[in-house]
Amino acid sequence: MNTPNRQQAAPGFRHLLRHWRSVRRLSQLALATQARISARHLCFLETGRGQPSREMVRLLGHALDVPFADQNAMLMAAGYAPLYDERDLDAPELQHVRRALEFMLAQQEPFPAIVIDGHWNVRMRNAASRHIFGAFRALYELSDAHADNAMHVVCHPKGLRPFIRNWEQFTGSLLQVLHREALQGTNAAASGLLDELLRYPDMPKNWRVPDGVGGESPLLTMQLRRGDSDLSFFTTLTTFAMPRDVTLQQLKVEFFFPADAATAEAVRQLAASRPT
Repeated sequence: MNTPNRQQAAPGFRHLLRHWRSVRRLSQLALATQARISARHLCFLETGRGQPSREMVRLLGHALDVPFADQNAMLMAAGYAPLYDERDLDAPELQHVRRALEFMLAQQEPFPAIVIDGHWNVRMRNAASRHIFGAFRALYELSDAHADNAMHVVCHPKGLRPFIRNWEQFTGSLLQVLHREALQGTNAAASGLLDELLRYPDMPKNWRVPDGVGGESPLLTMQLRRGDSDLSFFTTLTTFAMPRDVTLQQLKVEFFFPADAATAEAVRQLAASRPT
């Protein structure tokens, strides 16, 4: 396959540049000022009258805070090779990252923790997560394609949905995270995943549009019930601060913390009874 020349690529680049400027809600003057270039030069790039250098594409990508995967798309649209690698988490080059993630998951014991990729697929989990959520997982009736996707597990009628007592509050807030990712362009998979989830039955219509979800508590909890057992967790999402890889930029580590003393005690008892 021949690499497209810059004359051919310019229309694609200028459309992407205009798209990201619109996403970030910046005028041409504001972006030019932020990137420290002339507004005239930026106007020429957006209209196709000017051809961007590789460094100019990088400069504008950084000024617009474009995710690495989309910066690669901008570079290729302008006729250049992509800059940022996209390795699988199992790649040998990311061995040190996996060790760091394993350490974080182990430190969270006896409480659950999982590692999620950009598609919200669970890539790693600690023993507490397998033990606590495994009791519910045995009752799932999800396809193999969705069984390890955190969003599908929560939204599917035969996933965790029947066991989450505050399902609408909890799930509504999760979907707002996807709406934000889609609107801000921080996750290319967010829009498609949203469409899949909203096709499930009995999904409230107001979830189809971005809307802040308020509540009396400063922390959103997931309240699980199975039989006579009640567990209540609040969660935090942690990301890599300075990634230089597409995969790492999209990774999240979700930690589950007990929201009340009863849950903390129940989890410790479960950990004590867990087979070694």
